[in-house]
Amino acid sequence: MNKARELIRCAEPLQSGLTGCGVGVAVLDTGIFPHEDFGRRIAAFFDVLHQRTEPYDNNGHGTHISAIIGGSGSASGGRYMGIAPGCHIISVKVLDARGGGFASDVLTGLKWIRAHRQEFGIRIVNISVGSYSRKNMSENSALVRGVDAAWDDGMVVVVAAGNNGPGRMTVTTPGISRKVITVGCSDDHKEVNVMGSRMVDYSGRGPTGACICKPEIIAPGAGIISCANDPGRYAVKSGTSMSTPIVAGAIALLLEKHPEMTNRDVKLRLRERAVDMGLPRNQQGWGMLDVTRFLED
Repeated sequence: MNKARELIRCAEPLQSGLTGCGVGVAVLDTGIFPHEDFGRRIAAFFDVLHQRTEPYDNNGHGTHISAIIGGSGSASGGRYMGIAPGCHIISVKVLDARGGGFASDVLTGLKWIRAHRQEFGIRIVNISVGSYSRKNMSENSALVRGVDAAWDDGMVVVVAAGNNGPGRMTVTTPGISRKVITVGCSDDHKEVNVMGSRMVDYSGRGPTGACICKPEIIAPGAGIISCANDPGRYAVKSGTSMSTPIVAGAIALLLEKHPEMTNRDVKLRLRERAVDMGLPRNQQGWGMLDVTRFLED
């Protein structure tokens, strides 16, 4: 067992008996603050921007995302627990203090994840990051090729649909990839504050430029409470960035239960177990995630 593995401590089982223990989830974002809700489950930290070695998050977005996936809720007495509180997090900082960044840094992060996936047991990659630049909207773009390569390596890649809806063809890149699991917001009819702007009906809608229906699945994203980049504190954030880690966390629970499953198996189960909300296909995909139904045998 390597050193990173020795640091990992799994949480007490949830009602389902699952916590995501043993499942590594890589989060490409603004970094991670070592909030007490992560305990010793930050298995690795890679800073593409400044090459710092200790975990930090000078924005807060990445910490919020990571705790939706795997926060234990210990600072809140269990009230604000993540979906898979026993999984371990591999944080890759590719965005700056303003939450912005470059495709080249995301690609560097993806390359690092691919190189270290076996070392840290990475089964899932969460990307609550996207570009709406027209030059990046092709399936041949570098970002799409980057996430496709991670998928081809066997990892489950879960990507936000973006907040540029409600028009057609508003899914951000790399969510336009036909391989990855793209996540929209199930409750975007609620007015929320997204990065300082009041928004409603914002979840990215398909189809893609290649006429692929997107997103695959939707999950709640309005007013999600999760860890802040401050000791013992929590924050409220909204958007498809928050919907995506809910799906990633549910997949961590599934892979703990069925470690033999491939990324294709996971994607097919999402399709089979989604709850049809009666919304247009290019808004809801297969439907809304129901975690209990998703985990049932």
